[in-house]
Amino acid sequence: MLYLAIDQHAKQITVCVRNEGGDTVLRRQVSTRPEKIQAFFQQLTEMDSQFMAILEVCGFNDWLIEYLRKWNCQEIVLIHPEKPGKRKTDRRDAQKLADLLWLNRERLAEGQTVHGLRRVYMVSQKEREDRQLTSLRKTLGQRRTRTLNKIHRIINRHNLIWNYPTKTFQTQAGRRWLEKVKLPQIDRLEMNMLLEEWKTWDEQIVQVDEQIVERARQVEPGKTLSATQILMTAPGVSHYSGLTLASRIGPIERFPAREVSRTILG
Repeated sequence: MLYLAIDQHAKQITVCVRNEGGDTVLRRQVSTRPEKIQAFFQQLTEMDSQFMAILEVCGFNDWLIEYLRKWNCQEIVLIHPEKPGKRKTDRRDAQKLADLLWLNRERLAEGQTVHGLRRVYMVSQKEREDRQLTSLRKTLGQRRTRTLNKIHRIINRHNLIWNYPTKTFQTQAGRRWLEKVKLPQIDRLEMNMLLEEWKTWDEQIVQVDEQIVERARQVEPGKTLSATQILMTAPGVSHYSGLTLASRIGPIERFPAREVSRTILG
């Protein structure tokens, strides 16, 4: 068994590999070009086909984790990064991760908790996609809100809010009024652009909402309800909020019973 520690960056990874006896058998930097990564894992598995790996979580772990799975990594240990030190280097980081993995290899292989090590739950492909989809929905909602706030500012700048045809702002009658209301030239130019933005955000939100509803209805074989559908039995939980919660909680079995409520409710 080999123990692979990886310090990951966008264009390169720094690796430190130890054998069962704790000796460092390989320490180098590898370009993240696909052919270089392929060659590295080929070299690694020629040394020993069985290996464990440890790396710190970052915004672009996905492809590397998939490579580790592809090469039949026995256990992938994903952890939260520590606070950077004054003498931080890639080689030192990889060496430190290698120490951590090798010293705790038996406990980590058995899935046991290691004191001081904040292990990260690795989401499934479906959970990752659900998180991406619900985050996109949140972003679109925020963009629409910013656009509406800009429209409000133009209307209020000219004290025209009293002429608005409806009590609520987001109505078809209100949009038609905004298209025709008299404004100074530059304000009219900006208003036309903002109305186009508003229309775009609404159309994109509809597309995303359709995907959210479809994914929220998906039920695993052998189950009556999905996690999202169970959450939606609570008052006020929609497809969007239910899918958001379900994709971030993951399997409830991974939480100690006393921690479940605090984890969910914050």
